[in-house]
Amino acid sequence: MTPLSILDLAPIVEGSDAAATLSHTLDLAQHAERWGYRRYWLAEHHNMAGVACSATAVLIAYVAAGTRSMRVGAGGIMLPNHSPLTVAEAFGTLATLHPDRIDLGLGRAPGTDARTARALRRHRAAAGEDDFAHDVVELLGYLDDAQPGQAVCAVPGAGTKVPVWILGSSLYGAQLAAVLGLPYAFASHFAPDLLDDALDVYRRTYRPSARWPRPHAMVGVNVVCAARDDEAHFHATSMQQRFVAMQRGERGALPRPIDPARLPAIGSEHEWAGARRMLACTAIGAPAAVRAQLDALVARTQADELIVAAAIHDHAARLASYELLAELAGAAADSHA
Repeated sequence: MTPLSILDLAPIVEGSDAAATLSHTLDLAQHAERWGYRRYWLAEHHNMAGVACSATAVLIAYVAAGTRSMRVGAGGIMLPNHSPLTVAEAFGTLATLHPDRIDLGLGRAPGTDARTARALRRHRAAAGEDDFAHDVVELLGYLDDAQPGQAVCAVPGAGTKVPVWILGSSLYGAQLAAVLGLPYAFASHFAPDLLDDALDVYRRTYRPSARWPRPHAMVGVNVVCAARDDEAHFHATSMQQRFVAMQRGERGALPRPIDPARLPAIGSEHEWAGARRMLACTAIGAPAAVRAQLDALVARTQADELIVAAAIHDHAARLASYELLAELAGAAADSHA
């Protein structure tokens, strides 16, 4: 099977709090390292009652300090919210503390609503999504070797050459990643509409770079795996409830699972249409069913990696889902050895 990584949005579940969420994040990361996952990424979101990953670099430091070898990173940092220099300093510090283990994925969306974006960007009022390409290039310069006479340097940061990824859900990110010769991660776990077109643009227009001579694409997918199909579909109702609620602009704690038979009543036909479209890249079921669904996604996209999100209310069930998925990947690797 294609190499697997984890995308953790640090979900705060109904009936719990941020402290428990952060403890569960570290526990999942430590298990994931033992199970052989390649990367553990955390995403930047703000002003959302249902996620606890607003201070993304701080959380990455927490996870990296509690693990030994697995790559840890951002999936991603929303660059319009920050100056390139401060991001370079933060991730340069992380890379200095944890050499050859830190990834930096960059997105151009605000990761929040417009009012919160204004609060975040008070120190750089003129900046926005339109500056993204310029800011990425500036950031890459701070992470590269310092040049003689360079007026502004990131310390730590200069010379760390932290691997930078471009994240996206549209053609813009694909084009930028291709022009800069960077790896590309598509957010198909919640915005899959342009997945195939973006990957085509990325690969067809890719300009080789020293670090990445060939294009490298990672595809996001939601996975809920359990010993039995009915158990997996039960736990998946938490994610489905959340995506229906998002159609109404509600972003609260991750709901408790419910009987799948009750799902149609939780939203209108229009809300369900939107949720199903957002969840198009999702695999739910027992291991054999999940394997078939993921194999089909990889065959369609030719993804170099899959990054897996699992919005599951019960922490033990979430661990079990990722463990079963790791076992699938191990079995696939053994069968091709």
